[in-house]
Amino acid sequence: MNVQKQIKGYIATHPEPKRGEMQALHDLVSKASPGCKLWFLDGKDDSGKVVSNPNIGYGNYTMKLADGKTREFYQVGVSSNKTGISIYIMGVEDKKYLAETYARSLGKATVTGYCIKFRKLADIDIDVLQAAIRFGFENTKETEQ
Repeated sequence: MNVQKQIKGYIATHPEPKRGEMQALHDLVSKASPGCKLWFLDGKDDSGKVVSNPNIGYGNYTMKLADGKTREFYQVGVSSNKTGISIYIMGVEDKKYLAETYARSLGKATVTGYCIKFRKLADIDIDVLQAAIRFGFENTKETEQ
């Protein structure tokens, strides 16, 4: 199954109103980086064990791992969880940056080093979320050397 079908299927598994919110977020992130690489991670490790919630990824960057190796990964991710939705902004080196920059003006959301978590879209300022997403793409933009 191709990634777009996996994403469509994942969004469809949610009851309303979360289904509509996940679709709106998918559209919003896709618009922030048109034509970017799409990812779908089903939340299972190589042995099939569930290790996380499924998530949709957008963009591509080279993540540096603690052991010095590198791995390709997405720049921005979207995932549904039991209490709401999480937006992942990957590659942020300063773990205080997202909270210091966006938390106060975002609305009812929890902001950590790389995650923005909220219950529903009505609880947050979409313009501020869009700014955080744009930051995620710009912050991890690959540069040619």
